[in-house]
Amino acid sequence: MTIRRFRHYMALAAAALAFSSCLDKYPEGAIPSDEAVNTVEDVNQLVIGIYDAFKSSALYSGGLTLLPDIQTDLVYGVNGSSNTYGEIWRWKDIKATNTEIEAVYGALYDVIGRCNFLLDNVEKIRVGMTDDDALDRLDQYCGEAYFARALAYSELVKLFCKAYESAEDAAARPGVVLNGHYDNQEPMRRATLLESYQFILDDLSRAEELLQLEEDYDPAVDGALFDTVYFNEYTIYALRARVALYMRDWEEAEEYASRVIESGNYFLSGVNEYISSTQNYFDYMWTNDHGTEVIWKVSFTVNSYGGALGTVFFNYNQVTVTPDYVPARWVLDLYDANDLRASSYFAYYTTAYGLYWPLLQKYWGNTEFQPYNIYGVCMPKVFRLAEQYLIRAEAYAQQGKYGDASSDLSTLRSARYAAGGSVTVGADNAMDVIEEERVRELYMEGFRLQDLKRWHKGFEREPQDQSLDNDPAGESRLKVEADDPMFVWPIPQHEIEAPGSQIEPNESNR
Repeated sequence: MTIRRFRHYMALAAAALAFSSCLDKYPEGAIPSDEAVNTVEDVNQLVIGIYDAFKSSALYSGGLTLLPDIQTDLVYGVNGSSNTYGEIWRWKDIKATNTEIEAVYGALYDVIGRCNFLLDNVEKIRVGMTDDDALDRLDQYCGEAYFARALAYSELVKLFCKAYESAEDAAARPGVVLNGHYDNQEPMRRATLLESYQFILDDLSRAEELLQLEEDYDPAVDGALFDTVYFNEYTIYALRARVALYMRDWEEAEEYASRVIESGNYFLSGVNEYISSTQNYFDYMWTNDHGTEVIWKVSFTVNSYGGALGTVFFNYNQVTVTPDYVPARWVLDLYDANDLRASSYFAYYTTAYGLYWPLLQKYWGNTEFQPYNIYGVCMPKVFRLAEQYLIRAEAYAQQGKYGDASSDLSTLRSARYAAGGSVTVGADNAMDVIEEERVRELYMEGFRLQDLKRWHKGFEREPQDQSLDNDPAGESRLKVEADDPMFVWPIPQHEIEAPGSQIEPNESNR
């Protein structure tokens, strides 16, 4: 059933679903369903709580975005830093008791628990209901819950499981603990990787059935789809494309990325189109968190926001900057003179340490928040059109469609270059070009660890300036081989040791 466009949400305020641990079957403090969910508005409030849960500083406005990139070769630790995320950055110090990893794991299962609570209790609201508008609203709310659950599970699979190679291989590998219900009585054990991916795909199929736009949907009348803070059918397609890429299903990755790209609902925010006399659309997307290519972002206001993505790159105290991490020189060297992403993402500063180096101003923070002395806070742009072009280019290349891959890469680069930007790829260089383009475009958006894992590539980290070395013993200079166990995060120790747990540890746990 198609949905009607209801967007009369109250101010974001989470329903009080307190979770005592990530996978408790019936969490302490949970609201009894016969008291909490009795009307359509009650369900609406649960949906608001789901969206609100994505604000967590452990998720897209913090650890879920930053940790997978900080762990790799994209940044240097600075001598004199606060050691925030230091265990992650040093790689070999990552333990199953790492609090940042525990926080990501717990926050994702918090989202899943909220979705399960809604889905388990919504049917009783339908009983005897004849109001078509109210029924459509319930369908919409369920669609949003199915999508949110799929998104959370996709992130768990990405971080805590090995890369998907084939159905046969995935059937023999551990996936994640699948909870389909809030009061789950099943033993706490990991499904297979194949079962985990199928659960995600099934949820996305359910969400797609419930969140289809009206056939006569008119963005000019009903509101533009870009820059939205709500889930819709195109957020579903965007995640389907990403998941298909990770599953090496090139045809499906191409299909779903094409649905987004060719919909006409999103447009690359170009560096040569200006929103004002001094600022182009690409810059504006990062300084003000609004963009024509944003498929879904986490909504923040000055009174309700999550973590601060920019803190560790500046630690700004309104006088000086003391970054914990600075961009790696090899990353900076990827951008040529015409690539204006470089000036949007990076700017030279003299730090309080005396270091003069380009810092990551991509996450300097929303300028509308700064009059309130809120710095480094940005609305996470979880799905962007640029990623869909990169997904489709890789899918094309893996199918030998190098002309199509060249076209997508050129389209993206032309939107980022002051002039030029077109590129031609073939069998000998396509994946090298795509890898570099993913670094240029998606820098510090949380994709690098997964990319290296699924490509079976290692890396070397070798600081080029001794003032950047945050490890006098030289441990920051490391070489990581392909398929190192730490590409897969350890399952939090408290989950393995929980009473009744049958959760299998990862190799990185041992």
